[in-house]
This record gives sequence, structure tokens and C-alpha cells, in this order.
Amino acid sequence: MCHGNKLTLRLLTLAACLAVWALPLAAEPVANSVRVGPHPDKTRFVLEFSEPVIFNVFTLSDPYRVVVELPEVDWRLPADSGTRPAGLVAGFRYGNFQQGASRVVIDLKGPVRVKAAFLAVPEGERQHRLVIDLEAATAEIFAEDQKSRQPVQQAARPAASAPVAKKKKTDDKRVIAIDAGHGGVDPGAIGVSGVYEKHITLAMAQELRRHLEKGGRYKVVLTRDDDVFIRLRDRVALAREGGADLFISLHADSIGSSSVRGASVYTLSEQASDKESEALAAKENKADVIAGIDLSDKSADVSNILIDLAQRESLNQAVRVAGSLVESMRTTGAVLDRTHRFAGFAVLKAPDIPSVLIELGYLSNRADEQRLLSEAHRTKTAAAIKRAIDAYFSQLQAKSN
Repeated sequence: MCHGNKLTLRLLTLAACLAVWALPLAAEPVANSVRVGPHPDKTRFVLEFSEPVIFNVFTLSDPYRVVVELPEVDWRLPADSGTRPAGLVAGFRYGNFQQGASRVVIDLKGPVRVKAAFLAVPEGERQHRLVIDLEAATAEIFAEDQKSRQPVQQAARPAASAPVAKKKKTDDKRVIAIDAGHGGVDPGAIGVSGVYEKHITLAMAQELRRHLEKGGRYKVVLTRDDDVFIRLRDRVALAREGGADLFISLHADSIGSSSVRGASVYTLSEQASDKESEALAAKENKADVIAGIDLSDKSADVSNILIDLAQRESLNQAVRVAGSLVESMRTTGAVLDRTHRFAGFAVLKAPDIPSVLIELGYLSNRADEQRLLSEAHRTKTAAAIKRAIDAYFSQLQAKSN
């Protein structure tokens, strides 16, 4: 080979190396297809990925669930995935569980045995497939299998052995904790068009943060700033760690009636104001179960906290906040009759932070869903909530002077 050819070969090799180095780092595996197929002897659950994935499967009871732990995944499944029962599967939920980790929770109609769980190699047009075969079993068999399939416990943040101390203030800014309901593996309510509550609440939380921080009067702590699962008790702990003066949890409900619409504001009560409020609180408080977490070590911060003397002042302040919110939010459109309601929401149980929960509307109502998807409506709602917060703290300041 002549010298010129050798030089050409070296240049081509160098160019190839530079091209490889210039490539972006490997992206997250994409989940682009899911199938649940009933068979005479089993129910097969199949997730299709763009890349091979490492996975871990375990089971939980009360209610019966199969949990699949995965690396962080780019979820591109159809909007209605998981909403239809098939075979032994009542439904399933999926999403990011924490940074670097995703999770699928398969809700079951009864006890099962995980007959097989394996990764199938690409074949024809099919990509890498995670295949889980489930067969009907007795409660005793399920319990035995559960012992042998111990979960690798992962939390959205380290669990505290005792309630987190509330952070002391270092400046005059009021701290507002904004809690975007649901997230990650827990999508929350599903709208008539297939939109997830978790996306609605996050967009609203981010818009509200922009409004509050604009004037420099407030510091905002978001319990989540992306599509990740946060335990109920950790939402309260994050607010306390941030030194929050006020905690606002954002949600959007879905019920059987498509005619019901309008926003509402909730404060804590051990006795719900009506059956609808009681049912809603019970549903929301199951978020940790939906995400496939064993709640045997649940914190007193988020369940079974009685409204004692120490908490009563915070509750009284929360009622004042709710009153301001109701008046201000009437300007944004439809609100429910008896707009201020009471329920035992777990996220409202911080003993030393006035806490309210805003139901922004009903995703089961097409008009409400369209409003909640509208950027203009989010801006209008954020402005209304800020006016209510301004009024509340102005009243506090006037009383202290």
C-alpha cells in the first residue's frame, strides 16, 4: 500500500472515531407497545421496548398486584393503555417511579402465580419484549410466592424514621409548597380524551409557581417538578423541609357522571362533608397502594393524625385560605355548589402547616377537561389562586401589626 493510501486510511479511521464520539449518549429504552392476552391456562402481559431492559418482578397483596421494576423508561404507550381489564388482569399503571427507575403495577382480579417472566429477543417487526405469564392461584399459593419474591424497596426519597423538622426561616419571604397530585406510575384520574390527571396537575403547579415567584414576595417549593412518583407522606415531609407557610395540593377528579363539573376546595376533616368527599379522599389516599408500595410502615404524618390542640390553629388558618380561594376562583368559571368541602386527605395532615387541596375540575366532564388543558385557563386560575394567597397573608400581617 502506498504512503498516500495509508494516510487516506488513517484519515478515514479518525473521521469514523470522531463520528462515534459525536453520537449522543444512549437514550432511555422506549416502551412503545403493550398487550394483555387471555389464554385458556394463563394471561400473558407483554411490554415491547426499543432496547433490552433489566427487570425485577414481585407481588403484593391487599389488593393483589404484580409489580415490575425497570430502569428509567421513555413511555410512549397509547393514551388508554391499562384501562381495560383482560383475563386475570383488572388493569395496570405505569410511569417513572424515581430518578433512574420506572415501574409497572398490574392490578389483579384475584391471587395469581407468576408462571414465567422473561425478555424475548427481537423477531421480525417485533422488538425486545418483556413477557410475564400469570396463572390463577389460591391465596395460599400467592402468599408463598410473595415470600419468595421479595421486592427491592425503592422510595422516591429516603424515608424518615421520625417526622421531619420544619425548616426555620432565613428571610422574610413566605414559602408556598405546591403539590402536583399523582405522578409517575400513578397517573391519577383519566379524562374523557385519555389525558392523565398527573399531567394536568404538574402543568398547573408550574404555572402557579411562575405567578407566585414573579413578584419576589414568595418562595415556592414543588413536591415534584417532573413526572415522578412521590409518596403521600414524602409530599408532606418535603413541605416541612422547605419551611412551608402554606401547603396547596392540586388535583382533578373523574367520576361516573359526565355532567358534574366545577372546581372545589378541601380542608381537613376526620369526617367528610358528604359521601362524595369521603369516597374521593379514600381514593386519593390509596395512591401509595397504586404505585406498588408496601405501606406496613406508613408514617403518622400522613394517616390517622387526630385534629388535636396543636393542629387546630393550622386547620383554622386553612379554613381562612379556603374562603379566600373560593371567592377568587369563582372568577375563573364553574365551581361546585358548596365549593368549600371537608375530607380526610392524607396530604392535608401536616400538623403545623395550613393545608388545602384544590380540585381544579372534573376530567370526566368534557368542558372541564378542555378548560384544564388550556394554557389560557391555567394562567387565569394561577392568577386567581395568587390573589387568594395574597389576601390571606395580608390578613395575617394586618392582625400581627
